[in-house]
Amino acid sequence: MVVYAGQGDAHRSMALLWRTAESGQVRTGPGPKPGLSVDLIVDTAIAVADAEGMAALSMRAVGERLGRTAMALYTYVPSKSELVDLMYDRALAELPTGYERGAGWRAATTAWAEDTWAFYLRHPWVLQVSQARPVLGPNEYVTLETLLGVLRDTGLEAGVLRRLVGTLFHFVRGAAQTIAESRQAATATGVSDEEWWFARSALLAQVAPDFAERFPMVTWLQRCQSEEWEAASDDTVPYLDREARKTFEAGLAVVLDGIEVAVTGASGSSL
Repeated sequence: MVVYAGQGDAHRSMALLWRTAESGQVRTGPGPKPGLSVDLIVDTAIAVADAEGMAALSMRAVGERLGRTAMALYTYVPSKSELVDLMYDRALAELPTGYERGAGWRAATTAWAEDTWAFYLRHPWVLQVSQARPVLGPNEYVTLETLLGVLRDTGLEAGVLRRLVGTLFHFVRGAAQTIAESRQAATATGVSDEEWWFARSALLAQVAPDFAERFPMVTWLQRCQSEEWEAASDDTVPYLDREARKTFEAGLAVVLDGIEVAVTGASGSSL
């Protein structure tokens, strides 16, 4: 399920994201103060998405959590489209806004990547909001500003820096998406990863008896993986989670090595 940001009214969405005077985030006037606000609605919507996924998100579901009707929410948030924009940007506010750079750009970038990866796993629904069209909210810009502040220390020119920022975001998001989908698969299908793999892989010997001859490198790698799996059978961390973490760390190291090469090539000496 892919959700595209920015599908609601542009003027109202931007006013709500940036909390301008015309956003109407808090109602004013005579009578008792209302028990709702934009922030409360958005926080409740995030709670719904965290607990039940993006597919369960609706104005009605949010209203039910608040003990209100969906219609009561429309005074504050025009539609689900604007709500998704607000949820996405609000969730990003959890991320740190600065990193210690005394140990250099690489250590700071590693810390940024780990924090961002963990953020995506806390809020897997965020991964369903397409990056094709950004939300253009304040917290989205803060996340960009934070990483740019770290990588600016490399001294790389703006064009290279822009592309490296995109590469890092894509890598971290992709790594998190793999493990998030793996965790969701068991609930969605009713079959655990272990059950699925054992059932399917066991059939390879029947449908492809010459598999080892046709794919010797794959067979070798699978044998090594099986040995590693058995050696870690008593580990309290699920194998697939542990493997995803190691893959993330290995991939990040390679990406950072590439940036290191770019820095060396630009300055003549490694930073």
